[in-house]
Amino acid sequence: MKTDPALETSRESFMEDHFTGKEETPLREDAFRLSDEEKIDRIRQNVRDILLTLGMDLNDDSLRGTPDRVAKMYVKEIFAGLHPDRRPKSSTFDNKYKYGEMLVEKNITVYSTCEHHLLPIVGKAHIAYISGGSVVGLSKMNRIVDYYARRPQVQERMNIQIVRELQRVLGTEDVACVIDAKHLCVNSRGIRDVDSSTVTSEYGGRFKEEESLRREFLEYINLDTEF
Repeated sequence: MKTDPALETSRESFMEDHFTGKEETPLREDAFRLSDEEKIDRIRQNVRDILLTLGMDLNDDSLRGTPDRVAKMYVKEIFAGLHPDRRPKSSTFDNKYKYGEMLVEKNITVYSTCEHHLLPIVGKAHIAYISGGSVVGLSKMNRIVDYYARRPQVQERMNIQIVRELQRVLGTEDVACVIDAKHLCVNSRGIRDVDSSTVTSEYGGRFKEEESLRREFLEYINLDTEF
């Protein structure tokens, strides 16, 4: 059986981007064997089967298009961050202003999906870094957060992935990220605690080594607790 060269290239890219450590999203080696359209076709049928099993009448006007809508949403939207081809292109620039203090981008909206129950995770990410000679466009930080959020996730892993990517892009270890998010698997089912949220953090370089720097970052984002 001949191997498709395009598939081999995709697999090599997959191995490079997704098997670099325990902090990576768990994906099978054949994760990109199917095209987006082939995945949509399969998911459409699977959603249809779930709804029929639940006893829903898919001939109803309101439900007739649901399998197709859900399938497209999974592949094109809420799980789009699984594919390494959608990784943001993060251009950097020389720090011509010689700005040596931390730069903070706070209140970045996080929309993700809990991989345990496939229910939403909704919250805010707060990022800081100290330039080691390069800076990145502000919107790129938002795009990096969005990329790692758009997949079945665990908040701790997402937090680490965001920091590692920014460290790679900026060429510095001095990156920090705090995420404060509500998990609907807690808020809407099980214990149904609608008020609780989960806070995670990841610190690199000076942020990990210097308590005063962590404290300054937390004060900027109005969190006075050390994580």
